[in-house]
Amino acid sequence: MTDTIIVLDYGSQYAQLIARRVRELQVYCELFHWNTPPEEILALNPKGYILSGGPNSVYEEGAPTLPDYVLASGLPVLGICYGMQLLTYNLGGKVAPGGEREYGHAQVQVDVENPLMPQGEYAVWMSHGDRVEGLPPGFSLLGSSANSPWAVMGNTERRIYGIQFHPEVHHTPQGNIILENFVASICGAKQDWTPAHIIEKSVADIRAQVGGARVLAAVSGGVDSSVAAALLHRAIGDQLVTLFVDNGLLRQNERATVEAAMRPQLGDNFHVLDAEDDFLSALSGVTEPEAKRRAIGEAFIRKFEAFAREQDGIAYLMQGTIYPDVIESRAPERSAAQVIKSHHNVGGLPKDMQFALVEPLRYLFKDEVRRIGAALGLPDELIWRQPFPGPGLAVRCLGEVTAERLATLRAADAIFTAELRAAELLEQPGGSDTGIAQAFVALLPVKSVGVMGDQRTYQETAVLRAVSSQDFMTADWVRLPYDLLAKVSSRIVNEVKGINRVVYDLTSKPPATIEWE
Repeated sequence: MTDTIIVLDYGSQYAQLIARRVRELQVYCELFHWNTPPEEILALNPKGYILSGGPNSVYEEGAPTLPDYVLASGLPVLGICYGMQLLTYNLGGKVAPGGEREYGHAQVQVDVENPLMPQGEYAVWMSHGDRVEGLPPGFSLLGSSANSPWAVMGNTERRIYGIQFHPEVHHTPQGNIILENFVASICGAKQDWTPAHIIEKSVADIRAQVGGARVLAAVSGGVDSSVAAALLHRAIGDQLVTLFVDNGLLRQNERATVEAAMRPQLGDNFHVLDAEDDFLSALSGVTEPEAKRRAIGEAFIRKFEAFAREQDGIAYLMQGTIYPDVIESRAPERSAAQVIKSHHNVGGLPKDMQFALVEPLRYLFKDEVRRIGAALGLPDELIWRQPFPGPGLAVRCLGEVTAERLATLRAADAIFTAELRAAELLEQPGGSDTGIAQAFVALLPVKSVGVMGDQRTYQETAVLRAVSSQDFMTADWVRLPYDLLAKVSSRIVNEVKGINRVVYDLTSKPPATIEWE
């Protein structure tokens, strides 16, 4: 059993980031809805608890509450923003509306030496309307800001601390130090959540789950399914059969790229199935994004089932589901956030599916997946491929999906990618905060009048999207050079039939998602 920190999610847009930051410190962490049954959490034998922020006021009727087992456990607790206010409210302090909402950069001064935050001045990120106005009995004031006189509090004997700001975001430069002080020093959690440890545990879990049964691996050629397949192959060898479905929703030359990358890894156990006509038929007349995802999810499963019937002893289906897929698709299960979209391999699965699922990456973030892939010996060109959604170009082709519109989108996307690569702007192995983590073109069913060669045109609009991100839970749009955008726009309009207007998306995540659909 690895040491575990539990994050209770009270609805903060940053809740997932807390778990990711703790894992960056090589300490295993899981995110749970604050009202998850206690036995599910206590079964993990946690070393400590972190209470996330949230949009509510603790004194309002119906506000999320603090589960009794948290304080009764005697384990260390760190409350962040709403979490701090919740501790204060439950332990006899006072919480009230602040004089003004505090959102953005702030300075916190810590004047009392303590295990969480050494004395000094900290640049932090605030996001709150309420604030603590009276400490609970037994707690000491550790730090304050201009708008939050009680910005940091603590009871060192009980190992309970509260901070009004968000240490998990990059805008708090020393946030990881604060989190490490809590999880490693105060909680005493072992920092052993390394790629080698993850691989060892995953292999053991896979073997325990599937026994001697055969597993069908749904491989897309993306990093997630590729790493999942490599883990399965490490665990069960020839019990694994891999299948790549060419659904006609792929990028330009995608099938050839996938085959070249995967055959050396998986040999004769790698199979390819042509299914373009079936998927386009399933999508005929479908325009609503969630309906598209459900249709694609079911079509995939039916293809897997038909293939499995031709094999012998296949009882399990492997998928490259990762933690952000779970969080965005099935939020009520593990998170207080709203459902954003049903990922085809999570919320889009049919209820009468004939497989049991094997999902070795289900609780891993993208950066963890890539580190595991490297440790397994997968090539950089596979690990650092541009992310591509399981439903493929269907989610980037807004409106009805047709072969003609897909061809238009595919050609435009290839131009954008080629020009970014020529400019050496696509993210390289190792990644960066400022590089392009994902870039693509979306096609809008929005027509406008244009003029080409003195002739009137009435054609669709292409959207260019390029974002930087470390975890794909948050992302910022990349400030591409104007000359590059002009060149891409000119090439698309002149070379791709059906597009006469190109726009660039300047929206971060949140409030938008990375994908268009």
